[in-house]
Amino acid sequence: MSRRAIGWAAGAAAAVLVAAGAVTYAVADSGSGSGSGDGKAAQKTPTADSADAGFARDMAVHHQQAVEMSYIVRDHTKNEDVRRLAYDIAQTQANQRGMLLGWLDLWGLPKVSADPPMTWMGMGGMVTAKDGSLMPGMATNTQMKKLATLNGKQAEIFYLQLMTNHHKGGIHMAEGCVAKCTVGVEKRLAQGMVDAQQSELQVMAGMLKERGAEPLS
Repeated sequence: MSRRAIGWAAGAAAAVLVAAGAVTYAVADSGSGSGSGDGKAAQKTPTADSADAGFARDMAVHHQQAVEMSYIVRDHTKNEDVRRLAYDIAQTQANQRGMLLGWLDLWGLPKVSADPPMTWMGMGGMVTAKDGSLMPGMATNTQMKKLATLNGKQAEIFYLQLMTNHHKGGIHMAEGCVAKCTVGVEKRLAQGMVDAQQSELQVMAGMLKERGAEPLS
C-alpha cells in the first residue's frame, strides 16, 4: 500500500476532525440559546433514550477499543505504514470520543445506560456481549490479549484483521445515527465517520493483501 493511499485516508480522517470541531461549537451554541426566550433550544435537547444519546454513548465505547488496539500495534511493529495508520486511527477516534462524551455533558445526559448497547438502533435484544465484545465489530478480550503477544508481521496482520471488523461495525452504527439521530450536526459527523472509515477499509484491505492475508471470517 502506497504512502499516498495512506495519506489520502489520513486526510479524510483529518477532515472529519475539522468538521467535528465545528460540530462541537455548534452543539454548544445550540445548547446555550436559552436567552432567546422561544424555548426552541431546550426542546431540541436529546433525551437519555434518544438515538442521539445512544449513538454518543455506544460509539464512545466502540472508539475506545480502537484507540487501545492502535496503540498496542504501534508498539509491536516497526513498519512505518502500519504505525502511521494506527496513529491516525488512534488520534481521530480519541478526539471523536471526547466530542461524543462532551455532547452528553452539554445535554446533561448520563454517559452510561442500563439498556443494552444498540438499543437506540432497535437491536438491544439482538446484540449479545461475549468475552468483552459489547457491540458488532468489537474484538473480544481474548483477541485483545493475543494482539498484545504478537510482534512484527504477525501483529500487523492481526491488527488489520481486527480493525477491519471494527470499522465495519462502526460504519453500521454510524449509518444508524445518520438514519435515526435528530441533531443535524451529529448526523453529519456520523456520515463523516462512515466516509473516513470506508476509505480506511480500502487501505487495510491492500495492506492485508500485501502480507498474504485476508480479513477474518
